[in-house]
Amino acid sequence: MFPDTTPTTSTPGVRMSDDVAVAEARRIIADAYRTAPETPTSYRDDSPLPAFGDMPPVLQPDRRIVPAWAAGTAVAGIGVGAAFVGVGCGLWLACQGFAAVSLTSVLFVTLPIAAVAGVFAAIGTALRSLKGVHTETHHHYTGPIQQHHSSSKTYGVIARTHNEHNG
Repeated sequence: MFPDTTPTTSTPGVRMSDDVAVAEARRIIADAYRTAPETPTSYRDDSPLPAFGDMPPVLQPDRRIVPAWAAGTAVAGIGVGAAFVGVGCGLWLACQGFAAVSLTSVLFVTLPIAAVAGVFAAIGTALRSLKGVHTETHHHYTGPIQQHHSSSKTYGVIARTHNEHNG
């Protein structure tokens, strides 16, 4: 049944005889392979619950009140978390788009915009040149005119400025 594990030579200093050692080893191995008895690991009581009469259960109201600052902090935390998720997703999508950029896609996006900008620039230039056709000169000031001419000269490392007025 079991392989023979009897030693061929005796070891000096061992107090157990070889036959006793083999028998003990076989007993330990047999105990290790023996099936364990079936013992329940849980218990369920199916007996009916006791009756407490006609009295209804006592009302126990819940009076836990969350402070306003705690509720505000929770709502703000949810909002900030959602915002960071949205910004992160937007950045990820933008990076995915930048990774897929090619010359053709850039031209397809920018050429129509440049064409519309060129048309607006041409219209603006035409309108500005039509304004220049106006022949009558209108001055927005009245009264005598005084003209002052001045020149300034700066000398040296430390700046000294001399203003000369010619009037």
